Amino acid sequence: MVTSAAKELPPANEPESIAHALRLADVFAARAPAHDRDASFPFENFADLSREGLLALTVPVALGGGGAGAREATRVLGIIGKADPSTALVLSMHYIQHLVMARSTRWPARLSRKLAKETVEGVALINALRVEPELGSPARGGLPATTARRTETGWRLTGRKIYSTGAPILKWYSVWAKTDEPETRVGLFLVPAGLPGTRIEETWDHLGLRASGSHTVVFDDVVFPLDYEIDVRRPDDWKVPDVTQATVHAIFVAAIYDGIARAARDWLVTFLKERVPANLGAPLATLPRMQEVVGGIEARLAVNARLIDSFAADFDNGFQLSAIESNIIKLTVTNNAAAVVEDALSLTSNHGLSRTNPLERHYRDVLCGRVHTPQDDATRVSAGRFALGV
Repeated sequence: MVTSAAKELPPANEPESIAHALRLADVFAARAPAHDRDASFPFENFADLSREGLLALTVPVALGGGGAGAREATRVLGIIGKADPSTALVLSMHYIQHLVMARSTRWPARLSRKLAKETVEGVALINALRVEPELGSPARGGLPATTARRTETGWRLTGRKIYSTGAPILKWYSVWAKTDEPETRVGLFLVPAGLPGTRIEETWDHLGLRASGSHTVVFDDVVFPLDYEIDVRRPDDWKVPDVTQATVHAIFVAAIYDGIARAARDWLVTFLKERVPANLGAPLATLPRMQEVVGGIEARLAVNARLIDSFAADFDNGFQLSAIESNIIKLTVTNNAAAVVEDALSLTSNHGLSRTNPLERHYRDVLCGRVHTPQDDATRVSAGRFALGV
């Protein structure tokens, strides 16, 4: 069986980014198995994305970027996610940061312009580093242990961040940390990668998304400029989430896991058409049972497509959206995606779990959606509390 990537050609009126992503998809899909086996980082994919202008997709046009909104970005992420979800995950985090920069009144304009210029001109990625061993997911509350200490010469940062997606390639970190001031503040600091006292511990050895480079980044009294403070507030001021951050994160993550499910569906369809058991004398695709399960897969993917596209379009059109709704869409899409791959496995017996075929990799990758922030239990609790008014 061959690994399936996006084969279709975009209509003539599609954004150029879709054509660029489709052009790269087959190349990324061909590289993905080796990177998965070795848990090696796909540096070459990001050189290709930069060359095609896709790293700067969500950078404003006025700053030299593509100026894409959520809808175009989710479509690109779905295509790349279908080919190599590890690459898509790193790319999505970078896209989120630039969308937040473009819409935020708190990001210092000088810094957002600097980062925009760098990503337009080369491979200069950014991601938010939030999660810590003791804290767990910041989405569940609590102050970080990572501390920024103000001195006359600059901030001095000490702490440890786990699950730092894209760590091997990041040029910039947006670090969630608290201050050591008499009245503690907490928030985001912009830290250049590679400063003295910074090291990457290669701790990412995961079941799925093995090539995402989500290692641990350690800061040991790292000095950076005082004016690289992005958005630091009193802890109580963070009770209301950043709408841009929360909504696009959920929908981007959903698009990636949907892409994995579509790769699994394509492989399954090819398998069922080509597999001719001797006792049947015809392809498995001719059996009503196979047709019924594939029809169920199509139904789940159709729902996913509508949810992702309509929500992203609403975001771009300025509709008032809530983090609860975006999290529900992420929950629905990722669970549909996992069910699609599980259904594909149910029809393929040992073939589906063989490492000679990509389906077992798609299964390992799609399972990550169930633990990817926002987690399902937190989403249900938030939605339930809102409905009950408690």
